[in-house]
Amino acid sequence: MEMQGAIQALLALKQPGTSVLIQSDSRYLIDCCTTWMAGWKRNGWKRKEGPLKNVDLLQELDRLHVVHRVTWRWVKGHAGDPGNEHVDALLNAAMDRLACGRPAAHERHLTWRDGREVKA
Repeated sequence: MEMQGAIQALLALKQPGTSVLIQSDSRYLIDCCTTWMAGWKRNGWKRKEGPLKNVDLLQELDRLHVVHRVTWRWVKGHAGDPGNEHVDALLNAAMDRLACGRPAAHERHLTWRDGREVKA
């Protein structure tokens, strides 16, 4: 799901070359995009240990992250980071909506500066 979240965030950017910071508490997502992806791409999207999982998502992340100027940053989950806590709350609200038979989708545009939401 973290990969899909990053993909959807990058797809939402309409202007190529946009500078964007993607923070995640998923070490896997961050390491994929900052450490391992170049080697997997160079090796035909394969790894020594066997088939690469989620190759379709990795290829889409690779395609999108070169369109923009993406900085990837890992944050510790459930440790008080405002953005991470906010996203966790959104996820829980979506799960609650699904449990009640309602659509999970929710849209709210926020502006963040220095790790804090800027009130409109």
